[in-house]
Amino acid sequence: MRQNPSFALADVAEMRRVIDANPWATIVSDGPEGLVASHYAVLLDEERDDLTIVAHVGRPDDLVHGLGERELLVMLQGPHGYISPGWYGDVAAVPTWNYTAVHLAGIPEILSDEENLDVLDRMVARFEGRLPDPRGMWERPNDEAFVTRLAAGTVGFRLTPTRVAGKRKLSQNRSADVIESVITELSSDGPYANAALAAEMRRAQDARSGAGR
Repeated sequence: MRQNPSFALADVAEMRRVIDANPWATIVSDGPEGLVASHYAVLLDEERDDLTIVAHVGRPDDLVHGLGERELLVMLQGPHGYISPGWYGDVAAVPTWNYTAVHLAGIPEILSDEENLDVLDRMVARFEGRLPDPRGMWERPNDEAFVTRLAAGTVGFRLTPTRVAGKRKLSQNRSADVIESVITELSSDGPYANAALAAEMRRAQDARSGAGR
């Protein structure tokens, strides 16, 4: 990801927030047959306060990616959306796309079977926990044999990134008035309404305004 100092996201806490809120990741590696990509959910490692993530891939994706042997690039994306030049007022402008993204790269560590089960359990609990009647991984009608058999078809990993790139392009290069106009348009009921992106822009703008006081 090409870095631009105006849009750089370097704050670890903010990158952790983006990862936690947007756990669906694209995983890329460069193997003998060229680039290959997969898509999996990831979690922050609950025992760390950095950008270490844990996840799993289904077999044979572990072989396809050379898991544990070569570098992985894990890409996570926050809210994003189209920004019309008409939202800037009567000025020369072209369309653009606002977004937040975090890229993590490194050689992952393969988890033990027990650690992999723990990660799978955490992942189920994380997403089922939002439901009014959540169903845990170990709850009936699942039994131990069923869970163990399914887990055997996965390979867990922990990635402590050796390279990190974060980018938050949220109209920071525009005036406060223009940013407010864009947030208003994103919060409307128009064809490019995007409440999540509007909230992300509001959060970033409030942070900048607070820092400037």
